[in-house]
Amino acid sequence: MTTPTDAVAHLPSAAITDDVLDLSRVVVPLLRGVVYQADNAATWALLRRHHARVRDHMAVMGLELLVDEAEGYAHLRQMDYDDVDIPRLVPRHRLSFTVSLMLALLRKRLAEFDASSSDPRLILTRDQIAELLRVHLPTSTNEVRLTNEVDALLTKVVGLGFLRQVTGQERTYEVRRILKAYVDAQWLNEFDARLREYLATLEPSDPDAGADAEPHAGPDAGPHAADTPAEQREERTDG
Repeated sequence: MTTPTDAVAHLPSAAITDDVLDLSRVVVPLLRGVVYQADNAATWALLRRHHARVRDHMAVMGLELLVDEAEGYAHLRQMDYDDVDIPRLVPRHRLSFTVSLMLALLRKRLAEFDASSSDPRLILTRDQIAELLRVHLPTSTNEVRLTNEVDALLTKVVGLGFLRQVTGQERTYEVRRILKAYVDAQWLNEFDARLREYLATLEPSDPDAGADAEPHAGPDAGPHAADTPAEQREERTDG
């Protein structure tokens, strides 16, 4: 895929205007992942200035530009139309049961946090996240296996862009606000019923089976399968 930066490399020097460079400075970060206002004020300012151009440029690649001014982030979403065949830039993948469950629990915790705090950053420790999972899994779930699995799940969710490890604080994570765009309020309102559906699919045959059962979270059981928010290379959910 040719990026704006590749195109700039083949332009005569006279054609490399400030507008062309500004477009590249916004498009490339968006193709790499979510752009946060708090993390890169300069890129955010360029995005706001060239919003229409960036939107139109992304549309050529079948991508929709989504900007949440209130939350301070922008990201891309694959366009999907029933009557139009648009080549997908990123393949779709389904999330495993435990990843989907963790995302749902983090999203619910974020909603509770927003309702009770004016702080924009929700910070959780590894143990707090593990406890969120533990209290929502069947009592038959093997505790040792759950504990061993948490670190792998955290690595996965960090890679998906929904968590970010806090610099200088071991086993401490910030819940990224992009999660609100992928697990929506309607899904949360049905959280308890959907969780019962999750657990019903496990049906462990012995006390240790719950930790190993990993059904895929389909459209009716959890967050929908789609493209990743941050890495845009692996798995992602949307609501």
